[in-house]
Amino acid sequence: MNMRRGFTLIEVLVALAILAVALAAALRATSASTDAALTLHTRMLAGWVAQNHLNELRARRLFPDVGRSEGSATQGGAHFTWQAEVSASPNRSFRRVEVKVYAGGQTDYAAATLVSYLAQVQR
Repeated sequence: MNMRRGFTLIEVLVALAILAVALAAALRATSASTDAALTLHTRMLAGWVAQNHLNELRARRLFPDVGRSEGSATQGGAHFTWQAEVSASPNRSFRRVEVKVYAGGQTDYAAATLVSYLAQVQR
């Protein structure tokens, strides 16, 4: 009786090919998950920058003039630039403020956009 023990070379190569495909898929999924987490982190920090700018205007009771302003801020160790577009509303006692926040030096894609209305405080 001649009993065969072990695997043939073809069987080993097929098993290795299947393992390589599975590991490549797992690596790609891990990479996509890491990229998504980084993007979410950046967008969250950018949202905080926009909220901070609007909250500063409210806290100082400022009624900004119509126009555009810009600045920079650091949040969570990351550098952001922001642009605020102030426009008039039908009611003269309110201003529409749209704050766009960009990560790093990029200005082609806003990581966060926040729109709010500010009321003129009677003194």
